[in-house]
Amino acid sequence: MIDITNALTSLKPEARWTLRGDEIEWLDDTQTQPTDSEITAEIQRLQAEYDSKQYARDRAKAYPSLTEQADMAYWDRKNGTTTLDDALDAIKAEFPKPE
Repeated sequence: MIDITNALTSLKPEARWTLRGDEIEWLDDTQTQPTDSEITAEIQRLQAEYDSKQYARDRAKAYPSLTEQADMAYWDRKNGTTTLDDALDAIKAEFPKPE
């Protein structure tokens, strides 16, 4: 879940601040503190970016290990088969990349 900490780090990566509950204590004297609306907008932007990559997280869980993929590739070359490509294509079809 994206929160205030993520938003502040994204908006002001070098800033010094502390979060006490939901209250921001701004400790940086060289950068201005983002407004509540800027923080809310950044939380929404970061959450949308995270959500848009769910397919990639799902694929990563479903892919065979690299050792298994290497073994499939070896046997595909040896036998003239497409086992690895077929497995990867099936996963990509199950978890399509959004357009």
